Amino acid sequence: QVQLVESGGGLVQAGASLRLSCAASGRTFSTYTMGWFRQAPGKERDFVAAISWSSRYSTKYTDSVKGRFTISRDNAKNTVYLQMNILKPEDTAVYYCAARQGAAAPEDPHYYSDWGQGTQVTVSS
Repeated sequence: QVQLVESGGGLVQAGASLRLSCAASGRTFSTYTMGWFRQAPGKERDFVAAISWSSRYSTKYTDSVKGRFTISRDNAKNTVYLQMNILKPEDTAVYYCAARQGAAAPEDPHYYSDWGQGTQVTVSS
């Protein structure tokens, strides 16, 4: 089990950038696949991006953020990042960091065992 704490959210204008961070506790962070999800008011929690624990650090993105968002991890700092560029109003949501053991990076949030408290991202037009 890992404890996750997100930071970096805020209010920005369309076209701006933000970088979210997720700090994890626990000595086995490097063996967890990490994901970012988001939830807008009245909607389900949706997959955004994931990065596996394997040495290749393979990544996966939902189509709507491909080319704009980049997920990365620094195992020495027990931290995963989500660099978000060219933000759009439809990116507005609470962003959650999630963790699961294993190399697979499923898009279904039910496969993730540990979650942070979320950080709000608001993009104005």
